[in-house]
Amino acid sequence: MSQIEAQLVAPSEKGALGVYQLKRLWSRALASRQGGASGDLIERQLDHLVTDALGLGLEQVQQHLMRVAPSFEEFERWIVATTGGIEPEQVARINAALTGAEPPGSTRRGLAAIEAMEPVLSPADLAHWAEHGYVIVHDAVPEETRAAAEAAIWRHLGARPDEADSWYVPNDHGIMVQFFQHPAFTANRRSPRVHKAFAQLWGTADLWVTTDRAGFNVPERPGWKFRGPDMHWDVSLARPIPFGTQGILYLADTPAEQGAFTCVPGFHRRIDAWLDTLPPGVDPRREDLHALGSQPIAGRAGDLVIWDQRLPHGSRPNRGERPRIVQYLNMYPTRFEERAEWI
Repeated sequence: MSQIEAQLVAPSEKGALGVYQLKRLWSRALASRQGGASGDLIERQLDHLVTDALGLGLEQVQQHLMRVAPSFEEFERWIVATTGGIEPEQVARINAALTGAEPPGSTRRGLAAIEAMEPVLSPADLAHWAEHGYVIVHDAVPEETRAAAEAAIWRHLGARPDEADSWYVPNDHGIMVQFFQHPAFTANRRSPRVHKAFAQLWGTADLWVTTDRAGFNVPERPGWKFRGPDMHWDVSLARPIPFGTQGILYLADTPAEQGAFTCVPGFHRRIDAWLDTLPPGVDPRREDLHALGSQPIAGRAGDLVIWDQRLPHGSRPNRGERPRIVQYLNMYPTRFEERAEWI
């Protein structure tokens, strides 16, 4: 065992917040500054669950740890300051998931209420999902929180809806906005309609919601061209490719030409056959994925587009008159290949 590996703390070590895996995540990030490993798939899944459940973006956490290199006590204080505080039920549910224990009673009652809800996705919606690999949930969130989330992004960027020149804010992340925490974002993530739709697709309500960022894709104009992301996958193409979902919530009306979410409908049903046709050594990610049949998916404000992660997808150049404004939002179950036996 290397000295760097020896510096990693056990997943069971906890700090003031009482969260399993959190101190290990912190120690591994600091070790990686010295050339240590970033962790295997199980470790990354654990990290993602913990940060999502605490209301933090994983990228946001990693950037803070790499930039600041705080002590663990400082890191926990940053978490509280960033999120506004961690509820005991959050901690109890995280620790139960990591050890295989029953979640707290309040969590079980909340999940049971989602299971008992009337379906959000109709039989026609589910048939569309099976055929095309995506589905649109209309009015996925209340209008109040939809509007509040949109307004929060405008304020965060210092841009004004009625002044087009203010939309063009320099951004190292392209159309992505590194903005994770806001009460309206949280309310949208907790929408029962959103939860029920994902529950129908996953076959369980026992899901975790991602703490993801926002998006702001402005119309192209001279001197300002679309910078992507263009068509891509966010999953390994090593087979078998696991089932997974992804989602994007339109916070403003988004016609097809307005940089709408774009995917190759139905590709989840033919991805294996397509991969088999590629010559040895060819990188599938460098192929012309638009040629596979990409289509923009328009939507109204409040629409949630959920897609199968096996679909090539991305944004597209905004040739409309308004920015595309979105909140990325996904849910997933606890599905580690093995439990954290060391806890």
